[in-house]
Amino acid sequence: MSAAAAGFVMPPEWSPQAAVWLSWPVDDPRHWGGAKRGLMWAKFAEIAAAISRFEPVRINAPGADHRAIAEACNRARALPEHIELFDHPHNDVWCRDHGPIFVKQAGTGEVAVTDWGFNAWGGKFPPWDQDDAIPGRMAAALGMARFDGGMILEGGAIEINGAGQLLTTEAVLLNPNRNPDLTRADIEQRLRDGLGVAEILWLPQGIEGDDTDGHIDDLARFVDAQTLLACVEPDRNSPNQPILADNRARLKSFLGPQGRPFEVLDIPLPQACEVAGWRLPVLPASYVNFLIVNGGVLVPTFRQAQNDARALGLLRDVFSGREVLGIDCLDLVEEGGTLHCISQQQPA
Repeated sequence: MSAAAAGFVMPPEWSPQAAVWLSWPVDDPRHWGGAKRGLMWAKFAEIAAAISRFEPVRINAPGADHRAIAEACNRARALPEHIELFDHPHNDVWCRDHGPIFVKQAGTGEVAVTDWGFNAWGGKFPPWDQDDAIPGRMAAALGMARFDGGMILEGGAIEINGAGQLLTTEAVLLNPNRNPDLTRADIEQRLRDGLGVAEILWLPQGIEGDDTDGHIDDLARFVDAQTLLACVEPDRNSPNQPILADNRARLKSFLGPQGRPFEVLDIPLPQACEVAGWRLPVLPASYVNFLIVNGGVLVPTFRQAQNDARALGLLRDVFSGREVLGIDCLDLVEEGGTLHCISQQQPA
């Protein structure tokens, strides 16, 4: 039986949460050039501490690292009662993509795990066997039912509004490096069966420098059932300008759950973030890669005072009932993602 047939649906991110999951940085010389291990541990501890102000943080990490991780979180002034460590080895930090997607039973409130295949964004970054095992390990640790999603799917590739609609990109879900034997109709049906959604809305592609091929969580995010925040590119010389203008036009053409066009709010990208000699000449920096937590929103910033302040102001207007915190993510985005990419919320 599928998750949807059993009455489970994926709750929107703004629903009450039991915890946020992270997968702690692993010792691999390929990550951040191997030169920033200490910096990344400190950054993850800073992020864990920020989340711990609002709710528990559950961390996937090899047991041998638990004491050092707890000490790093203590130095960052995390609330110790909100830091929970699980002996779950993994290959990389992107819990949004290799972790489970949680679903909830509307009648009973039971929370379960949907376990989708993971192949490191089309086989780009082997190995990924430990990452692919994370949903099963988390389900076992939590004592939750587990539903097999039946295809490759990363959590950053989808965005839902809690009213039966799911937003995604063709560049990812229809890419032959994910599910070459499935048609668009097959993929849509698996999304309906696994996440309890009714309608799939498609954008064509994502921003420059995105290892994922174009995840939606760098492009557009629902902030309620009828409202979207959409990235725009003010620089007409940027290759992202026509891509995001086309995406925005398509978003404006979609109809929301009441049959009315969505309200689409613009949020400009930061100026291009570049690292000389790095494998990604232009980093996929985006302010919509924020994480919603209980009573708060954590927003990536990129050491661009004016642009960061503008984005934080926009998000404070949008999330007026939540505390909005900026977290410097310029070093983090070197590997292709920021706050939403490294986290996965567990519904209450």
